[in-house]
Amino acid sequence: GAGYFGSLLVKKLSSYALQCRVFDINIPENLPSGVECIQGDVRDRGAVLTACAGVDVVYHNIAQVPLAKNVRQFESVNILGTKNMLEACMNQGVKKVVYTSSSAVFGVPNTLPVTEETMLSPAETYGKTKVAAEELCGAYGARGLDVSIVRPRTILGHGRLGIFQILFEWVREGRRIPVMGDGDNVYQFVHADDLAEVCVRAGARRGNAVYNCGAERYGTMRELLQALCNHAGTGARIRPIPKKLAAFGMKATSRLRLSPLSDYHWLMYGENMYFDTAKIKRELEFSPRYSNEEMICESYDWYLKNRTALLTQGGGKSPHRSMIKQGVLNLLKWVS
Repeated sequence: GAGYFGSLLVKKLSSYALQCRVFDINIPENLPSGVECIQGDVRDRGAVLTACAGVDVVYHNIAQVPLAKNVRQFESVNILGTKNMLEACMNQGVKKVVYTSSSAVFGVPNTLPVTEETMLSPAETYGKTKVAAEELCGAYGARGLDVSIVRPRTILGHGRLGIFQILFEWVREGRRIPVMGDGDNVYQFVHADDLAEVCVRAGARRGNAVYNCGAERYGTMRELLQALCNHAGTGARIRPIPKKLAAFGMKATSRLRLSPLSDYHWLMYGENMYFDTAKIKRELEFSPRYSNEEMICESYDWYLKNRTALLTQGGGKSPHRSMIKQGVLNLLKWVS
């Protein structure tokens, strides 16, 4: 409830006049009126048990994300923390759990579009821990707990920073924006508001289920970045970089901790990746509203509007809401 997506989900739930309780290791900022807050660590079984008392629906968004690059915390937060949450929900009689997973569980898929039945094949540590968490959801579902899994594509929308803050800053300065290869890989995103609505609807539907969530209108990575450059009007332009060279450089600087990029970035941003959204339309009666281009331009505009305050105050403790250091990427920026 204090992270990027969790805070938006709390606002969405509150807009439906639902009574909400937030459990987070960080104290949330600007909570809607009437929202209860319990501070605690998902790895603390007792704290999680207390947080789940008297709750009808639990939305489990807590995760150690790829930007953190902390393998031990990937396992302790994403796996052990999820087990603690599911066990607490079982013990406290929670009626429904909605677990926010990740498209990282699929790695680089062999067939497209990706459906809910596509084989899970994670390619890096974060994705593997999310698969393990999904397996826990399945195990507790078999024991009688009502659990739905929602897998989002890469999330965008107002307030989204993290790795995108670097892109937005380069566009603002009119730099060349690197794209892997020709940028002709088809890549789908999802707007945080659309994802929140899918989670709310999944929480209101009885029965164990899995849902993939992404935009309906999307295209290639080059088209997306070109649309952002055109929207910004700063003179920023696309700069193709050989795919193998770009992947090698991203991987090397990531492993040496010289850049904020993670394994997921060099593995996926030059690949085709998109979901079939038929199931959320059929079972949840919802069609994603935002296109790739609309959501990235909205995110950029929000960044410009709030940039001064972010530079002064920072964006928060969540990696996806924070300004991050560019590291060795600064060198590439100044020669671009």
